[in-house]
Amino acid sequence: MSNVTHEDLGDNVRRIVLNGRLDTVGVNEMSDQLRELASVPKRGVIVDLTGVPFLGSMGIGQLIQNAQAVKSRGGHMVLIAVGSSSVMTSLKMAGIDTLIPIFDNPSDAFTAAMRGF
Repeated sequence: MSNVTHEDLGDNVRRIVLNGRLDTVGVNEMSDQLRELASVPKRGVIVDLTGVPFLGSMGIGQLIQNAQAVKSRGGHMVLIAVGSSSVMTSLKMAGIDTLIPIFDNPSDAFTAAMRGF
């Protein structure tokens, strides 16, 4: 079972925390909430994937879709993933790191979200 929480880090950045498997079932459970949380008029959106043990292709698609939506309104989305995790491996193998910056350090992610990479 997947769940989504969030916190606003000041006026300009929202951190969205995803927990659980982002397979077909997990993506179906969280996609509407992720889209709603990422659509706020914040300069930066950080999506924290450190609580995600599995990231499937549907989950990657949702991340790309939300990053494009954030970018279209002038914002920046970045990801946080554990450097040695299977999630980080999946993101890099899919080439997502060329589309959405990925960090394993929350403060680096915050800085990038604020300044636009």
